[in-house]
Amino acid sequence: MNGKQNAAKRIFTSENNKKGKTMSRFDGKMLDGLVPYVAGERPKDMKYIKLNTNENPYSPSPKVKEAIDNFDYSTLKLYPDPDVSELREAIGEFYDVKTENIFCGNSSDEIIAMAFMAFFTGDKPLVFPDITYSFYPVWCDIFGIKKQIVSLKDDWTIDFENFPKNAGGIVICNPNAPTGIAVKRAQVEEVLQKFPDTLILCDEAYIDFGGESSTELTKKHDNLLVVHTLSKSRSLAGARVGFAIGNAKLISSLNVIKNSFNSYTIDRLALKIAVAAVKDREYFENCCKKVIGTRNWAVVQLKELGFDVLDSSANFVFARPAGISAEELYKKLKANGILVRFWNKPKISDWLRITIGTDGEMKALIDGVKEILTAC
Repeated sequence: MNGKQNAAKRIFTSENNKKGKTMSRFDGKMLDGLVPYVAGERPKDMKYIKLNTNENPYSPSPKVKEAIDNFDYSTLKLYPDPDVSELREAIGEFYDVKTENIFCGNSSDEIIAMAFMAFFTGDKPLVFPDITYSFYPVWCDIFGIKKQIVSLKDDWTIDFENFPKNAGGIVICNPNAPTGIAVKRAQVEEVLQKFPDTLILCDEAYIDFGGESSTELTKKHDNLLVVHTLSKSRSLAGARVGFAIGNAKLISSLNVIKNSFNSYTIDRLALKIAVAAVKDREYFENCCKKVIGTRNWAVVQLKELGFDVLDSSANFVFARPAGISAEELYKKLKANGILVRFWNKPKISDWLRITIGTDGEMKALIDGVKEILTAC
């Protein structure tokens, strides 16, 4: 290596990284110790039955295909509507809310991240359970938000009684992930009443599979923001569209954050197919019913195999196998072409999160588990 190459190496790398990684000298200090969210694995070495990322096993509404087939590609030369008016109108009609109470974004993840920036950067801590969607602590760390984590109860439900009075914000994933346990609407309202001056964010990514949405509560509680995604119940994970419903002032604040980054968060094609999906209520309801039916069947089968399975109102189940460790079962299923989610983390390392697939996919899972347990 010549002198110029050595100089370049000294400029762009550091030997002082505590984790032993080569780092650019342009990496900000906020990255020190930041542990990013880890998405479910997507190996490409073979074809798998994917039951690890909570995607809907069914295709989007046929009306989505019509929207794609009729899409005028020449309009892609133009920016999309920054106000996403057509989509907000469709959502407003579906949920019986005014468009001024609706915010749309590029996935519910983006919306929640914006909400963290808009509402939770004060001196008081943001409060959420220790076992919940693992993006929440990541956003706290990257945005410099104080957090206070409250342990779930022994029955895996949220311990609202132990939420601190000085909470600067509260996040409720409902149904919770990865447990699948839902919070009743009445419980959410109790929290709203107990913390009238605190913003409560309800992340309802999985609510359509058996939970009670708190959307109606936004009409009488101005400290509630409810966030939905089209990724799960409307089979549009690949389109990245989400929305929030709340008081008009909350929505205005989110728009300030959005327009400080990117006014055009949803592209023209995604807008068209999102509108089509929201408008097809019949397909949406039938799809959810199918997932719920398959989930109920799968729970019975897993329990007959000795699994502990938590009550789920989501499109997944949280299950603890018997006679084999969760990690070993995860590995053996993967070797047999079936992916489920395993976390080597405290409190949940004995459990697997299993997405509900089609009837055929879930039968393949049960058959695979039986074969593995028989060989143990």
